[in-house]
Amino acid sequence: MRITGRLAASTVAAGMVAMMILTAEPAARAASLASADRAAPATRAARAASAKAARPAGVRAPWAELANEATGQDLWSQSSVTERPMGSIAKVMTAYVVIEAGDLNRVITVPDGIIGYDDAYDASTAGLVPGEKLTALQLLYALLQPSGCDAAYTLASAYGHGHPAEFIAQMNATVRRLRLSKTHFSDFSGLPDPTEYSTYSTARDLVSLGRDAMRLPVFREIVRTRTYRLAATQNHRAYVWTSVNPLLGQFAGAIGIKTGFTAAAGDCLLFAAERAGRELIGVVLDSSSSPVGLGAAASDAATMLDWGFGR
Repeated sequence: MRITGRLAASTVAAGMVAMMILTAEPAARAASLASADRAAPATRAARAASAKAARPAGVRAPWAELANEATGQDLWSQSSVTERPMGSIAKVMTAYVVIEAGDLNRVITVPDGIIGYDDAYDASTAGLVPGEKLTALQLLYALLQPSGCDAAYTLASAYGHGHPAEFIAQMNATVRRLRLSKTHFSDFSGLPDPTEYSTYSTARDLVSLGRDAMRLPVFREIVRTRTYRLAATQNHRAYVWTSVNPLLGQFAGAIGIKTGFTAAAGDCLLFAAERAGRELIGVVLDSSSSPVGLGAAASDAATMLDWGFGR
């Protein structure tokens, strides 16, 4: 077969290059190979660094997810569809059901039942006293800021028409409507009633719930408020409730959302933050087995947010 024109020229050139390589001085060939050997580790290191940058480093929570709040796009996750207890993050759904029901100016009497309920589980409280009268809105602050299980019981009783079990049924009806397919509530506070695992969700479902809740202006305002002061009236004593969310005031741009802890759930945090018009939302479940300061969950959340905003 004849080879003509440009093809012939390129073929001859290629042959000359190959001959030059084959006939090069041994020292030159050795130098070229050494250079290639040095480049290979550098390339491997660059690839490793790129892979490491593709995920936030040092997150201790076995179950976690970080998403774009506007679109819901999963930016990073691990084991995010595994069902897990969530502790007081359950109160996000309690608040959601109450806010959707409306009538937040209604006056509600704190029931006697809060005493036995809180004592049975050594639950966190807002310090409510049976017989006091507060509005539903005030009770939402008591629910979400100091994570008051007494406020959860009070709201569930009122919005469940005197039957907390009816309110729990409303929570699970909302679960189905929001298509949280791997979520179930057996308690309005997230307490282990009747078992440690009877109230459960997944990291993915909780991020979805958090996105829906943050679209409610009242909810959004409450969870981003660090301290809420309620002056004494003839209906109730004075209160000062401070958010237990460790990110508020500590992480630039933090705007919520809710902490959680039980022995089975571990150290949990559903969180959101915004910077330069961009909002991220995420959750960590069981960052550690200790509730002290919620430091492990806060550290995981900050790591994930810094990574997400840096992308």
